[in-house]
Amino acid sequence: MSVVLQLSPGWLLDHLSFINKINYELHQPYYSKNEPISSVHLDSLRMDSVSSLGTSATFSASTTKPVDDDGGNFEMFIQRYVFRSELFDVTKPYITSAIHKECEQSNEKEDLVNDVKKEISISVTGKKRKRCVVFNQGELDAMEYHTKIRGLILDGSSQLIQEGFKSGFLHPLSEKQDKCSEPIKLPLDTCSLSELCEMAKHLPSLNELELQTLQLTEDDISVTEQDLFSRVVENNSSFTKMMTLMGQKYLLPPKSSFLLSDISCMQPLLNCRKTYDVIVIDPPWQNKSVKRSNRYSYLSPLQIKQIPIPKLAAPNCLVVTWVTNRQKHLRFVKEELYPSWSVEIVAEWHWVKITSSGEFVFPLDSPHKKPYEGLILGRVREKGALLLRNADVKELRIPDHKLIVSVPCTLHSHKPPLAAGGGSVLPQD
Repeated sequence: MSVVLQLSPGWLLDHLSFINKINYELHQPYYSKNEPISSVHLDSLRMDSVSSLGTSATFSASTTKPVDDDGGNFEMFIQRYVFRSELFDVTKPYITSAIHKECEQSNEKEDLVNDVKKEISISVTGKKRKRCVVFNQGELDAMEYHTKIRGLILDGSSQLIQEGFKSGFLHPLSEKQDKCSEPIKLPLDTCSLSELCEMAKHLPSLNELELQTLQLTEDDISVTEQDLFSRVVENNSSFTKMMTLMGQKYLLPPKSSFLLSDISCMQPLLNCRKTYDVIVIDPPWQNKSVKRSNRYSYLSPLQIKQIPIPKLAAPNCLVVTWVTNRQKHLRFVKEELYPSWSVEIVAEWHWVKITSSGEFVFPLDSPHKKPYEGLILGRVREKGALLLRNADVKELRIPDHKLIVSVPCTLHSHKPPLAAGGGSVLPQD
């Protein structure tokens, strides 16, 4: 189950279980006239699938053997893919509390919110000198916010973690694991979807055409690569489809769809004329880490406001936006973004990242990186709906100040599931 347990503070989730409950199963027919299929072919399929999806997936294969009217062998290869469990094998904090405390032992602590200056004692050749550090307004705002939610994070997480130990989902770190565990080395053949999306927006011939939705059926085995750009692709079949893009293979789950495009080219999605009851947004927020690493492009506040949420949202649509801990971004969502979309804030939740041994991945009071991220939940309201609501329309209440506690994936920016899959943290209308 995705939801391991639910208590009043929130939920303890199993992200890996949620992914593997999706039916990532490929069905590939093979016909041979009076000749059994060779084991070599099956082995090559295994080799090809493991190498092409080696970043995140492993698989097993089986066959069925119906015989056709001509006496030939018609076999069906069934390949089942699962997410690599080692990508969730986070047994120790990224920065341990011991290291964090050691860095603070020489510091003379003062109240970080009420006083702008902090005295830091530094040992230099046996002598001590004092240096004043002035915090900017953004840092002061972050300290004040952390002080306000610290008790909620600590107390709620502790309750869920304790029950996680009792259920057996979490387990203490053994001495052997502590000594032998090494950082996970990710494969080099990482996903290139961001580059593909960048490429899609530079295809003027596709942007000018109103391309119809590409609907994949049970019989579709392969898809031309050019057909996947800047158009909505739907897998209406009951099985997973494998697609090749720029030499890399991707799995599209059954009964799902996607738009491979840049945020500035969302017209194909609008052309479908569909609206949605729940919209989850994880914007590429600007921060110093992104600028330094150049890992991906970020969006400006103006660009984020231009996402056509009002045209995509059904009445009373629930909008969920992931926000970094930077207070500038948090205020932007609450004071500018949601009002521009006619979204009324109904709740603020936090995702708390822990290890499989129940520790925060970063020290809770670290001045740099926190072990939590925020989600702002809101409802789309039509003009005048805040004053005149239809009493006949039943709307599920969204509880405020809830925690989602889980072991994070080591792949960058993989958020935990919010939808169904053995349990859901979002209400089902």
